[in-house]
Amino acid sequence: MKELQAIIQAYDHYQILEKKIALATVVHVDGSAYRRPGARMLVSEDGELTGAISGGCLEGDALRKAQSVIFQQKSMLVTYDTTDEDDQKFGVGLGCNGIIHVLIEPIEYKDSMNSINLLKKALSDRNVGTLVTVFSIKNSRSEQIGTVLLSKNSIQEGHMEKLESSFYKAISEQVADSTQLASIIRKYPEFDSVQVFYEKIKPATRLLLFGAGNDTIPLVQLADILGFEVIVIDGRANHATKGRFPKAKEIFVGSADEVVIKLPIDGQTVALLMTHNFEFECVVLQQLLNFPLPYIGILGPKKKSEKMIQRLENQGISVKKDHLYSPMGLDIGAEGSEEIALSVLAEIKAVLAGKSGTFLKDKEGPIHEEIA
Repeated sequence: MKELQAIIQAYDHYQILEKKIALATVVHVDGSAYRRPGARMLVSEDGELTGAISGGCLEGDALRKAQSVIFQQKSMLVTYDTTDEDDQKFGVGLGCNGIIHVLIEPIEYKDSMNSINLLKKALSDRNVGTLVTVFSIKNSRSEQIGTVLLSKNSIQEGHMEKLESSFYKAISEQVADSTQLASIIRKYPEFDSVQVFYEKIKPATRLLLFGAGNDTIPLVQLADILGFEVIVIDGRANHATKGRFPKAKEIFVGSADEVVIKLPIDGQTVALLMTHNFEFECVVLQQLLNFPLPYIGILGPKKKSEKMIQRLENQGISVKKDHLYSPMGLDIGAEGSEEIALSVLAEIKAVLAGKSGTFLKDKEGPIHEEIA
């Protein structure tokens, strides 16, 4: 998310300067690679880069290819085969073991439906959208169709005229499939063996941080670096201030029984209880249980959360514990507020990604699962 925000910001800057640009997007990976499909890098005509498509090894060559795309104003698909032991033939030390396909598209500012404008539309509200990118590995030497469509809020926008009617119908049926909850790549052999990357564009994770003590300041700073949208809530007006939390998007001050109802909560929202005020957090937790939050973290020992849960259950309130995390954070031996912030945000990332937070050295196969 942070990368997309940076690319959009750079796009707006280059538009003012009237610099020519191209967008490189990883659209398919076979085997192991540093980045997954959806990783992007914006390239300006004078060689400035925003974002990344690898761990730093492909960027130099991709820069040269992107400048060629800018000059010719034609999209291209570039393939990097890093399974070859002699990876120095690319002029770069790749250090991975996969085949990476990168789509590079020229960006025309006058085109309201260019790739980056579609990304802007995708991130314009808190609803999930599907971005459709068409490419052909079989015909990689030909000009690529590229990013053609955004489906969001039951509305489709883009360059549908680039698709023949039967192909557009097949794509429309796929994006309308309510069971498609994750990004996928589909092959269409009946349409000259093209592939379509159906990319789910989700809003930034919204973090409701209950607690404006000194220990939460590093957490807000780190969450901002990760691209989280942070809202700080506390009952103490002298603690919950913009001066103390300049990176917070919003700050709410109020009593426990009035703040939650004011908060914007959706399916991409998580919450942390870090007020060090047991009574305040009991009231807040009771209200948060009414929302389908994937993660509610409670700072402190397990006895504290067990006591909170027991109190609520004694009041006849049903407490589903699946999404409660207490003590919150991964077990990394964290001490001090900065390390605790790292531990907690790592756990949130793992939970939202459906991961267990184990050591990568113990994982069999590639770091990232292939997108089906």
